[in-house]
Amino acid sequence: MNTFTAQAPTVEEATNQGLQTLGIDKNDAIIDILEEGKKGLFGIGKKAAIVKVTKKISEAPVQEENVAAEAIVTQATEAVAQQSEKNESTVAPTERDDEAAIKEVALYLTQVTEQMNATALVHIERKETHIIFHLDTSKGGLLIGKHGRTLNALQYLAQVLLHRHAENKLTAVVNVGDYRERREASLHRLAEQTASKVSRTRQPVFLEPMPAFERKIVHSYLSEDGRVETHSEGKDPHRYLVVESSNRY
Repeated sequence: MNTFTAQAPTVEEATNQGLQTLGIDKNDAIIDILEEGKKGLFGIGKKAAIVKVTKKISEAPVQEENVAAEAIVTQATEAVAQQSEKNESTVAPTERDDEAAIKEVALYLTQVTEQMNATALVHIERKETHIIFHLDTSKGGLLIGKHGRTLNALQYLAQVLLHRHAENKLTAVVNVGDYRERREASLHRLAEQTASKVSRTRQPVFLEPMPAFERKIVHSYLSEDGRVETHSEGKDPHRYLVVESSNRY
């Protein structure tokens, strides 16, 4: 039991009752006073104090779980990258098949999420050459990771495997819930704000490093904005987008 609602003549008594029931002290509790309580006059109008005591959930295990999940994905990414450097393709062209490749990626994502202790059911959606792998899990935050880094790494793995096994050129998208849609909307807002700033100041803006597909989203959005121009600089994974005025002189 992580929550207990207590009633007592005073807030202090109700709080202590809740703490004792949960076996915790104040430092480990979130205390919500639902009713202050009233003494009343000669017992008339008397009301008990009602306090909801909730046990704080320690963030340490969650942080450790995130670190472990990121480590698993990092190891998998490094292994795939090393194998790609040794051999551009381990599958002969005559043995490649799109549907088999897509199923192989879905199975791989299932196995990786199991190792991350965030087992996901993989739903596949195909939009022309874009293959979207929807990960249905109760631990979406774990698979997304800080700033989407874990999800981006999973997408990189999926893309490499598709490239290696598919007959045609396919683009992998790995999504959890509506994260990709929300992220794209956020990038559009960033692009609009940046364009306005550059147009106003005539000074270039250097955006934070982003994966290639996110830089492409910003670049495509601003390509129709006559006020600015964009280009990328640096090397992955630290490659970033530069937004500058199209009328610099």
